[in-house]
Amino acid sequence: MTDPVGAWHRLADTAVLLDGFHALKHAVRFGAEVPVAVTTDRAAALALAEELAPDVRDTLAVLLTEVPEAAYTSLVPRPHPTAVAALAVRPSRAANLERLAHTPRTAPVVVLDNPRNLGNAGAVIRLAAGFGTTGVVTTGTLDPWHPTVVRGGAGLHFATAVERLTVEELPPGPVCALDPEGDDIRGIKLPDDAILAFGSERTGLSTELRARADHLLSLPMRPQVSSYNLATSVAMTLYHWSLTGGAFGA
Repeated sequence: MTDPVGAWHRLADTAVLLDGFHALKHAVRFGAEVPVAVTTDRAAALALAEELAPDVRDTLAVLLTEVPEAAYTSLVPRPHPTAVAALAVRPSRAANLERLAHTPRTAPVVVLDNPRNLGNAGAVIRLAAGFGTTGVVTTGTLDPWHPTVVRGGAGLHFATAVERLTVEELPPGPVCALDPEGDDIRGIKLPDDAILAFGSERTGLSTELRARADHLLSLPMRPQVSSYNLATSVAMTLYHWSLTGGAFGA
């Protein structure tokens, strides 16, 4: 690319920032369209790809353009230790909504009900991608495509359907909401088409989400411990689903 910095400035307002080698690696693996990718040391970035991601090394060799360090640092708010950054085209909302609504599903949808912490949301998306969930939905004001969320998700937004919806817009499926007063999850077989809903650490489930829930479930927790971190709760629940997934009562 003859002018990657110019291309970056033209695209930055609408594109998704991929901050660091691993975010770019994952985005490429899962089919992201990447119109511009820069690094301060192309040879080092490709050596890293050869070591950690040989499956995408040739693709990165085509995408990456070396730029001066001053140009690189002018493009990103927090330079990454790998000195790699890229812009990707955000997936179509219509395509994501179609994916979320498609039935039958073979993996749950994770819902973060009015989350507050951008880093936690990113960690959840990374988890969800690792477990092969259908998607991650947020309700409330947090943008799940915020650059800090994408950074926390290590580019794995492109491995699952990530959207913000209202409770009324949630896709079909039995809503299994995590709540301290719910039934012990260890006695429940989570269905593959479940909507797994998690409230915020401070306020729990919203009134709207609780009213929509078909089942309230609780995670085992020692008395006097207030709560788990949001990403930890999602990880425990998805691991339980991976062991028990199927139809209720099967």
